[in-house]
Amino acid sequence: MTHMTDTPAHRADASGRNAWKRLMDHDLGIIPLPIYALLVVVLAAFTMMGKIKGDLAFVIGIMAAFAFTLGEIGKRMPIVCNIGGAAVVVTFVPSYLAYRGWIPEQMTSVVETFFKSTGVLYVFIAAVIVGSILSMERETLIKGFMKVFVPLFVGSICAAAVGTTVGTLLGLGTWDTFFFIVAPIMAGGVGEGAIPLSVGYHGITGMDQGEILARVMPAILVGNLTAIICAGALNSLGRRRPHLTGEGKLQPTGDDDLLAGTEVKADGNVQNIAAAGMIAVTLYLTGALAQQLFAFPAPVVMLALAVALKLFHGITPRLQSGSYTVYKFCLTAIAYPMLFAFGIVLTPWEKLVEGFAPANLITIVVTVITMTASGYLTARLVKLYPIEAAIVTSTHSGMGGAGDIAILSASNRMMLMPFAQIATRIGGGITVAVALILMTLLV
Repeated sequence: MTHMTDTPAHRADASGRNAWKRLMDHDLGIIPLPIYALLVVVLAAFTMMGKIKGDLAFVIGIMAAFAFTLGEIGKRMPIVCNIGGAAVVVTFVPSYLAYRGWIPEQMTSVVETFFKSTGVLYVFIAAVIVGSILSMERETLIKGFMKVFVPLFVGSICAAAVGTTVGTLLGLGTWDTFFFIVAPIMAGGVGEGAIPLSVGYHGITGMDQGEILARVMPAILVGNLTAIICAGALNSLGRRRPHLTGEGKLQPTGDDDLLAGTEVKADGNVQNIAAAGMIAVTLYLTGALAQQLFAFPAPVVMLALAVALKLFHGITPRLQSGSYTVYKFCLTAIAYPMLFAFGIVLTPWEKLVEGFAPANLITIVVTVITMTASGYLTARLVKLYPIEAAIVTSTHSGMGGAGDIAILSASNRMMLMPFAQIATRIGGGITVAVALILMTLLV
């Protein structure tokens, strides 16, 4: 006799509930699939009505829908998926889509306004830097920061020499190659690199600053793209040759152990997570104040303060765990939306295309590959994993903090962010200073 509840209607109802649960437990990025479908429909409806607003909810919805869609596409593209495809697609495809008008102007406008007016990128970078440093083993900081300078220094010298030689041989001229291609690649991005270079070049040569910016931007953009692809390729190499990588650890385990990342576990205590988040915000604001008062670069000040807190035992275990949770949340939920906004706002497609002129493209690619390869080859001298050392060295050609995010996302090595910031910020600052000194001497 059939039980009352074991009827065809009941079985159909149970099957429907199970199917719904499976859908809700399947995420596109961080968004449950049915919620993703609803989000897309709602955004499309607001767009057709011309009612897209600059409210935070709209901005989050737009950035998440586009970023995680593009990320999923990048992860599934043949060949490209093996060289950091998701980060490449999320960073550079939005630039093309916006250029062609395939992202509604209402959406690009509110994302651009939000991105520029709130400084959200810098807060995100602060959370990643502070979270990763404070959750890192103290020995990692001490040994890692000292050792990473060796591949970075060697890589920079080799990249400058080889890149300048190649550009000269291709007919670009030694002067133009070094000052308008090689130096901008290693200058640390737009705000910290291109703009100071353009101001300095203008003061030394009298050239129009806008013209200088137009000349250096393609090298910065294509250099960043090349570094992303190199990082993705290195990650793929690491999967095939496990002995070359520590999967985020800088140095092989041994008596002189250098643990990268952390053994700290994520913390579910909301108080600890919130406290760690406020540490990141406070250090960011302190860096911003130092920049206003003393003209010290804010990210460098923030990085130094976080390192000091860790070195002098200023962080308790609960804050260490909370910091790790903040760091992991940022990587999981915010990294791709930030890259999407970066692609729309700071990566103009026209400038990117200019960098693909054959002689320029070859020079840029050779410069970045030389830098990355030098880091790889010198890693053994200081007992670092070659792949991790090469990835950190490649971030010297990143477009500031957002470029570091893209490079490290492509290689699945975001735990290397503190060391990447050394390469980008400090290495970039040194590059700018050297370039301006040389130009002054040679004019």
